[in-house]
Order: sequence, then C-alpha cells, then structure tokens
Amino acid sequence: METKEYIESGILELYVYGLLSETENEEVTTMANTHPEIKEEIIAIEKAIVALSSSFSPFHSVANYEKIKAKLELKHTPVIEMETSRNWSQYIGWAAAILLMIGIGFQYNQLQQTSNQVVSTEIEKAKVEKELNQLELKNKQSEIGLAVVRDTKNTVVALGGQAVAPESSAKVYWNKETQVVYVDAAGLPAPPKGMVYQVWALKLNPLTPTSIGLLDKFDENNQRIFAVNSTGDAEAFGITLEPAGGSLSPTMEQLYTLGKV
Repeated sequence: METKEYIESGILELYVYGLLSETENEEVTTMANTHPEIKEEIIAIEKAIVALSSSFSPFHSVANYEKIKAKLELKHTPVIEMETSRNWSQYIGWAAAILLMIGIGFQYNQLQQTSNQVVSTEIEKAKVEKELNQLELKNKQSEIGLAVVRDTKNTVVALGGQAVAPESSAKVYWNKETQVVYVDAAGLPAPPKGMVYQVWALKLNPLTPTSIGLLDKFDENNQRIFAVNSTGDAEAFGITLEPAGGSLSPTMEQLYTLGKV
C-alpha cells in the first residue's frame, strides 16, 4: 500500500485513539519510523485532538485573577458562590469525536473486507489461468502426437522389451530426410524417483551408442511422445534407465527396449 493510501485509510486515527490491536500498533509504529510523512500525520492528529479538548475547557490561573482584581481596584469583598453552568458545547464536541471514531472504524472494516475480496478474486483468477494453461499444453501435446503418427515420411522403429523389463515397449518415429526423431514411450513404466529414460542411436558394427536425449518430465507428458535430438545415421535405437541427468554411456543392465531400423 502506498503512503498516501495508508494515511487516507483511517488507521492512523484509530492508532491515536488507541483502538488498534497490539500487532496493528506495531505495524503503524514501523511505518511511522520508515516514512516521515506518516509520523508527521500522527503528530498532526494528536495536536488536533489536544486543540479540540482545549477549546472546550478554558482556564484562567490564580495569578491572572489577582492581576485583573488589582486593575479593577477591587476591595476584599465576599465572593459569591455561583453554580457552575453546564458547558454543552464540550459534550457536543466529545460526542462528535466519538461518532468520528465510529465512522472511521466502520470505513476501515469495509476497506479490509474489500481488500480480502480482491485477494480472493486474484487467487481464483490465477487458478483458472493455471488450469487453462495446462489444458492448452495437453492440446498441444495431442496435436504433436497426431502429427508425428500421421507423417508418412517417418520411419517407424518398434522397440521390444529386454530382460530387465520384458513387458516394456516403445516406438521411434524417424524422418531420415529432416533427421527429426520422436519417441512414443507409452509402453514404458514411469521411471523411479531420481531416474530418467535415456535414448540412444546405435551403430551395430562395431556397437557404438550415441545419446540423443532424455525423456524428461515423464509424468507431465500425458501423450508420452517426446522430441529428442536429431540423428542422420542410426542402425538401431535403444532406451535405458539412467540416473537423473543421464549417463555418458548406456547402462546395459538397465536396457529397457531395443529395436533395429
């Protein structure tokens, strides 16, 4: 909240009247120490209250009374007791001050309710935007998956399950002209925490593996179709399970799928 808005919120008047909680008092004190204009406003409010009180309670000292009596050359005469008149203006002034405090308190409460409603609206808006972004991402993934499967220029390489996971399977969609490679990993189980699937392009004689990418964020990809690095020279493809971040060479004991072009 800006300094001007803070001053106009009415919280400084409540602070001077002592109507705030301990936490709110500490907040105002901190703001006053940080912003000189807020401290000046508090002093101005205090002076206004003192001036209001003084205007309803005029007072003349004994010394002033003696000076006046000497000027008038008054003799020692009996002082006639008079009934003190009621100063109705004083009561009216305090009543007005109380009404002012009540009004300020009501306005502050309304402001707090409005602020809470604004915050709730912003939270709901952010939630809707997040859900919309997730939906758009899913739609985009679906479109990519359909485009890959329907591209007649792609060579489809089926990868069969190996000893460590015989039930596993995968497909590689490889466009030899553009060298673009997509992997359909729908037949692979979700990798354990701290592990990731790594895709290898293989030359068979001699056996030479080249990493062409990781299947990152496996659980977030509903279609399980991943774009990996391009390759123009492969005789087979394999997928191994590796520690997060991947490995320089494939861990053959964790070879999940393998297939020749």
